[in-house]
Amino acid sequence: MNQQGYVATPPYSQPQPGLGGFSTGFGQPTSSPLFGHYGNTNPSSSAPQPALLKTNVPFGSPAPVGSPPPSTHQFNQTSFQNGPSSTAQQLHRFPAPPSSCPPYSHPSQPSYPNSSLSSSTAPLANQLGNMQINNYAARQEGIPGSSPLNANLPQQFPSQPSGPGFPPQYGNYGPPIGGAQLSYPGGLPSGPAQLAGPQQKKLHPDSIPSPIQVIENDKTSRDGQVFVTNIRGQVPPLVTTDYVVQDQGNASPRYIRCTAYCFPSSSDMAKQAQIPLAAVIKPFANILPNETPLYVVNHGEAGPIRCNRCKAYMCPFMQFIEGGRRYQCGFCSCVNDVPPFFFQHLDHIGRRIDHYERPELSLGSYEYVATLDYCRNNKQPQPPAYIFMIDVSYNNIKSGLVKLICEELKTVLDRLPREEQEEVSTIRVGFVTYNKVLHFFNVKSNLAQPQMMVVTDVSEVFVPLLDGFLVNFQESRLVINNLLDQIPEMFADTNESETVFAPVIQAGMEALKAAECAGKLFIFHSSLPTAEAPGKLKSRDDRKLVNTEKEKTLFQPQTNIYETLARDCVANGCCVDLFLFPNQYVDVASMGLVTLHTGGTLYKYNNFQVHSDSHQFLNDLRKDIEKKMGFDAIMRVRTSTGFRATDFLGGIYMNNTTDVEMAAVDCDNAVTVEFKHDDKLNEDSGALIQCAVLYTSMSGQRRLRIHNIGLNCSSQLADVYKSSETDALINFFVKSAYKAILTQPLKTVREILVNQTARMLACYRKNCASPSAVSQLILPDAMKVLPVYMNSLLKSCVLAGKPEISTDERAFHRQLVMSMDVAATQLLFYPQLLPIHSMDVNSEVFPTAVRCSEERLSEGGLFLLANGLHLFLWLGVSAAPELIQGIFNVPSFAHVSTDVTRLPEVKNPYSTKLRSIINHLQSKTPYSMKILIVKQREQAEMAFRQLLVEDKSVYGGASYVDFLCCVHKEICQLLN
Repeated sequence: MNQQGYVATPPYSQPQPGLGGFSTGFGQPTSSPLFGHYGNTNPSSSAPQPALLKTNVPFGSPAPVGSPPPSTHQFNQTSFQNGPSSTAQQLHRFPAPPSSCPPYSHPSQPSYPNSSLSSSTAPLANQLGNMQINNYAARQEGIPGSSPLNANLPQQFPSQPSGPGFPPQYGNYGPPIGGAQLSYPGGLPSGPAQLAGPQQKKLHPDSIPSPIQVIENDKTSRDGQVFVTNIRGQVPPLVTTDYVVQDQGNASPRYIRCTAYCFPSSSDMAKQAQIPLAAVIKPFANILPNETPLYVVNHGEAGPIRCNRCKAYMCPFMQFIEGGRRYQCGFCSCVNDVPPFFFQHLDHIGRRIDHYERPELSLGSYEYVATLDYCRNNKQPQPPAYIFMIDVSYNNIKSGLVKLICEELKTVLDRLPREEQEEVSTIRVGFVTYNKVLHFFNVKSNLAQPQMMVVTDVSEVFVPLLDGFLVNFQESRLVINNLLDQIPEMFADTNESETVFAPVIQAGMEALKAAECAGKLFIFHSSLPTAEAPGKLKSRDDRKLVNTEKEKTLFQPQTNIYETLARDCVANGCCVDLFLFPNQYVDVASMGLVTLHTGGTLYKYNNFQVHSDSHQFLNDLRKDIEKKMGFDAIMRVRTSTGFRATDFLGGIYMNNTTDVEMAAVDCDNAVTVEFKHDDKLNEDSGALIQCAVLYTSMSGQRRLRIHNIGLNCSSQLADVYKSSETDALINFFVKSAYKAILTQPLKTVREILVNQTARMLACYRKNCASPSAVSQLILPDAMKVLPVYMNSLLKSCVLAGKPEISTDERAFHRQLVMSMDVAATQLLFYPQLLPIHSMDVNSEVFPTAVRCSEERLSEGGLFLLANGLHLFLWLGVSAAPELIQGIFNVPSFAHVSTDVTRLPEVKNPYSTKLRSIINHLQSKTPYSMKILIVKQREQAEMAFRQLLVEDKSVYGGASYVDFLCCVHKEICQLLN
């Protein structure tokens, strides 16, 4: 089928003038037509059209028992008659707006249908033609699904009068256009948007694809199974499914997940498919206790065996020839001699006799012990060090924060990370306190009392002592505990409220540099650094810049000092973990920059109160200190001939185009790597990827961690779509978008995300689906829930562009997401909503999640919602008293206090079961989630509703149904 006539759209991944080096494609449209992800200007290649299984179920998602049945089924009748075809891929058809709908604007300015118009306009059922309509009454007031058009739906139907309710306002996707919309910035409504006009006919939500159904289907078929990695291009279980990995030649999906496990064989095909080709690599991912830890290979002074040409490391993709004396590299096809010490004979099928005895020949992931050639200055590194740097300004002393930190450090330092074979940790520790000046402490084990040395010159910081600053905790325990007892008393009478920040990082880095070791700084800070010193910041929280060309400056650092500091820290293996306790604006975009680029973690506790927030903070601190990690790391991603890594997204620093530098990399850090074709791929040999991370271990040993994965290649577009993974795609899209907002207007970024979604689905419709009515929306099975995730991304606080959301909060979320893995972004953009009232207290099974929509809530229910950062317990006004009593130990709904941040430990099945569910959810996420109790119909409910991502957002954002209509119109426009 010829692709000629496909509508030109803005480029996605071509470097453009003004893009500032951002290569993942959020640039302005150029004058010449460009196509999708790769920027092709002449998509004339043809693709075969395989036969596909048709189904008469809309999107393949059956409605749950008890839901109102659709009153009409206006499917294209051919979908009932044709039987299964040779391709075992499900095709999802959905009657949708026909061509009689209002014409769609150019892809760079999408428009949306209004799902609930006032009585002065035609009802949605009439507007959408033969879309499947459910003739049931709109629900009671207060349900977002029956609310007026939301603020991010810019364009209404032609000549449509403005409906009653809220006045027009800027939308999320375009200029202000008349119609019923949420009012911004004139304050938030006191409750959810109300129904405008009489009740309308509406699409039934159960007829559109459900992420919950997809998750449950995968669990049903693959939960608890062993995933064996011996098959190239095998699509793994979803991140939401529990599985055990058995490494047999390809890296575990815990280490590498791909957006597609079958790459298009040519660049022309890739331009047609529009699917980003990327891998999300988490090199230090935690594995299950019943999975085999990585083997460590030691070749002594000879070091790791590598290809002479491309420098790829010995792995299962190398082919041994000439009786085992030589091997052909799987990446570049170069023939290399086998070193004499590594020689072994081949068996009757050409495989080495010791194949299963050598991890580097039979496993997808393993480690090498590095030789001196891989070490700084050809010297073996010292064990790393942790330096704790505490802000002792007035607010932190008076709030009790300093005392809390010191008390916790006395116990948590016993849990410093160590290698499996070590009895005690070899990590050394040091302590600094600061306000306008810095105080270093000598805690040498032979001292009776710790000694303090003050550095007052913060313009050029130096380290006042070497011996006695970084010590072994076990040896200096008494002196350190003495110091931690004294610090709160030492500064108890301080009146100093100004602080420095950049000199603190500089001092910690210089201390590690002087000790010739890598390490991590734990900085506990609470205010904008306004004292006279390098890195001094001023408040620039200007909400007027939101939705303007200058909005991107809010995400950029205020001064280039922090950029320079980040580069120096990476060069010296100094990672920065920042714990922020702000009561007002602190410029996270500037202060968090060093944390982001050094592979560190940022934590933020707004308006911190010791009595209510200490549990969350201390859990984060314990988890952070105990993390297994590598220091002073460099990562290189190699590929087989025909494609290459072109862009890297994550908490990283890059001095060149190939080496990813991280001062540290822990079990939660993930780097997303994008690939592009530079030649045709061979379908027989596939697409091979090798990730090598050179790092210093916690014991001070230089090592190489290798992960290998082989993907399939195909000249059939259907194979590419069938092997794609929505969760990994969303991880790529969000990181690309969050990187792009540093250089592009948010409006442009949002438009390109919508266009990219439509282009991927339009290509599938044009090249893979059998002919069908234009009015049908057709989605590939592997991507059927992509629209709901993409819509959730568009409504995220970073991209929403609303003055009501603080600049710091947006910068904080942006930074967190840049280092997230696939599981974390999946949960963030589609939170887990659990009906607690229906849990079986006598079973170990947790209740099945429900869709993230207000219509799934019930007045008599209790629901737990978690997205990895926040944990809400929502209480319906008619919740059963025995359930309230069992969980809160109070007699009724009215007696429940919403101020508590921890559930009482009541000795009954309800309390025990709920707390076990919460503990399980907490264990799965890098961050500790504070529990927020939300009562139905109270003001605090607004924050909870923001996470019901299938509904319209109070900050502007389409409902899932509206977004599907938007995408379908865009697809129709592209196909026409």
